Amino acid sequence: MEFVLIPAGEFDMGSPIREKRRKLWESPVHKVKIGKPFYLGRYPVTQEQWQKVMGDNPSYFKGEKQPVENISWNEVQIFFRKLNALEETCGNNPIFRLPAEAEWEYAARAGTATAYFFGDDESKLTEYAWFLKNSGLETHPVGLKKPNPWGLYDIYGNAGEWVQDEYHISYKGAPVNGKAWENSFPSISTPVRIRRGGGWNGNAGCCRSAERLFAPQDKSLNSLGFRAVREV
Repeated sequence: MEFVLIPAGEFDMGSPIREKRRKLWESPVHKVKIGKPFYLGRYPVTQEQWQKVMGDNPSYFKGEKQPVENISWNEVQIFFRKLNALEETCGNNPIFRLPAEAEWEYAARAGTATAYFFGDDESKLTEYAWFLKNSGLETHPVGLKKPNPWGLYDIYGNAGEWVQDEYHISYKGAPVNGKAWENSFPSISTPVRIRRGGGWNGNAGCCRSAERLFAPQDKSLNSLGFRAVREV
């Protein structure tokens, strides 16, 4: 996997009222501090990378360089356990994991405060993402579109991306330290997790930096993959 170093910093998480296509659960806007840098995958995890760790390829749209999809949040956790164990066996000690929702949005924004990292004009989105308008209703090899200012490819669209956090109906009470927000409903047997980043079947509104959707953590969708964090 190839990683980009994401610097520490602060940003306003969520979408302001004036933002086109915003959702109520993207509020209230709140300042988050990312206290230390971290490495984030330059690309979504590919089918080739998944197969090397897990020994199978569950993806609906087959292609070694295409994002792995059709995987649940639970299966992603198994992937990271196996990957971390492999690295430890090789004498390395990095920690690989899913990004927190705040880390994902901070990296996607890349220092910007507009709906997209390139501004508010959604007509430019075809240059940066595969989504409903240009995907042909399928995923594509990673890295074919332009990256964001911090060098991240496909962050707005190709396959959506699981993050670590459980779903909450709003950001009221959300952590402001960049950590994942979990344990929202302890009585629910199958927690609901956040997904970020649009995808081949989403419209332009689903590709905004603040957009957040959700799915049960045991659900597998052919529009949903993930991107890895490597802790510094």
